[in-house]
Amino acid sequence: MKQYLTYSQEVEQGMAAGKPIVALESTIISHGMPYPQNVEMAKKVEQIIRDNGAVPATIAIMDGEIKIGLSNEDLETLATSKNVRKTSRRDLAYVVASKEIGATTVATTMICAELAGIKMFVTGGIGGVHRGAETTMDISADLEELASTNVAVVCAGAKSILDIGLTLEYLETKGVPVVGFGTDAFPAFYTATSPFAANFRLNEPKEVAEMLKVKWELGLNGGAIIANPIPAEFSLDEAYINDIIHTALKEAEENGIKGKDVTPFLLGKVKELTEGKSLESNIELVYNNARVGAQIAVELNK
Repeated sequence: MKQYLTYSQEVEQGMAAGKPIVALESTIISHGMPYPQNVEMAKKVEQIIRDNGAVPATIAIMDGEIKIGLSNEDLETLATSKNVRKTSRRDLAYVVASKEIGATTVATTMICAELAGIKMFVTGGIGGVHRGAETTMDISADLEELASTNVAVVCAGAKSILDIGLTLEYLETKGVPVVGFGTDAFPAFYTATSPFAANFRLNEPKEVAEMLKVKWELGLNGGAIIANPIPAEFSLDEAYINDIIHTALKEAEENGIKGKDVTPFLLGKVKELTEGKSLESNIELVYNNARVGAQIAVELNK
């Protein structure tokens, strides 16, 4: 296993010094945002994590290696290459063996973080149960990973392009705790609230770290979701965004868009219909998650 992992100098030194490390996914860079915003966002997120006392480790697959921490050159390659494969659990062995460039989803970042001994991971939003999943069976591999992999995920909830109610039901079945960070509601990515509640509310990074420590010491395998709502000033109106999502979903259906192509299509459509406001919200919520994730990692490291 170890022969497939390589570490950036910063991550290697951080680990040797016993510093808290925070994993970051790379699909948001390759598939989630246009260039050059994707590189600017990635670099700023890493800097926010450093400023809050932790070491960032952006994860991607290149040249048959799982890279834990990327150089500026790696980031540019990832952000500008046309043939980056969105890599989930099912694709990981193929992408490493074929030496393709792979961007890690939430599920794969969790796998790679656990291989590297990293407990904390920051992302934008998690995947979940897609609308209409009762006929399509379209359920993100992120949820299975959360059920079995010992990594905590700080996110702004799940995008309302998903069926949030069914996503939370699925997580409950799998025993994954959903913590509202400073909120009772489960946030819906672009909006700070949704009609659904988180399982528990914790207000301080130290409280979250204590819960995670107890969870894993009890042998309760699997991750946890730390649902951190988008800051109020960047939150979009719930009814407004839901209308736009309905329009985008209808268009996806009419065009026969399925499987892993649905999310990128819907996000592109939402960006177009909100005149770019959704992209700004997306970037700001990731920055906010980076701050909170680094603070929890610092407490967990104590």
